[in-house]
Amino acid sequence: MNLPDIRSILLDIEGTTTPINFVYQVLFPFARRRMRDYLSQHWTEDHVQKDVALLCDEHAADAQQSLKPPTLQAEPESITEYTYWLMDRDRKSTPLKSLQGKIWQEGYESGELLSQVFDDVPPALKRWHQQGKQIYIYSSGSVLAQKLLFGHTTAGDLTPLLSGYFDTTIGAKLEAESYRRIAASIQQPPEAILFVSDVVAELDAASTAGLQCALTLRPGNHPQPANPFQLINSFDEL
Repeated sequence: MNLPDIRSILLDIEGTTTPINFVYQVLFPFARRRMRDYLSQHWTEDHVQKDVALLCDEHAADAQQSLKPPTLQAEPESITEYTYWLMDRDRKSTPLKSLQGKIWQEGYESGELLSQVFDDVPPALKRWHQQGKQIYIYSSGSVLAQKLLFGHTTAGDLTPLLSGYFDTTIGAKLEAESYRRIAASIQQPPEAILFVSDVVAELDAASTAGLQCALTLRPGNHPQPANPFQLINSFDEL
């Protein structure tokens, strides 16, 4: 990898910029606790009804595939139970991620939530930014959730260092076409983009699309299979 040839850096969040424990022990439980009340309080609002409609479509697909989701009715209690079912399966559901982001927004704005990033992340973002590199985020969490996380960190607001955000509306992270779309969106040749993630399957997809790749080895990350990618323990190595 020749970092001077890299024009854009595309970063995963969980296990890459942010500890997995923060996501699973803080963010997800917070959204789960608040889901029922949030749906009840905002039920009639258009943005919530859009998420509900997409959840109903997803439920129908689950039922058709005999996955045995809980019975669903278009009312807050039933939708809440279905979101719990999705969370229990760690489903990368776009409408679920949308609702979670809105719940986290209330938490960040009230001061109940403050996000964590690894210590090497803020100086690396500043270094790359000063070098003129564009820095983008690609996560299964919604764009709203991404902006909130980087806007409310223990190191302060990091969003001025970021050039843009991508979520599952651009495509799934395990599909090479998603990375081709990102490259087209930011108007860069794939080989000029470095994608950094903690999941080999995501790096495989990005590499197939022509991106350069690096695998993060952070405390608490899940073990990964043997792979050909550059291994890094810290952004200081990039």
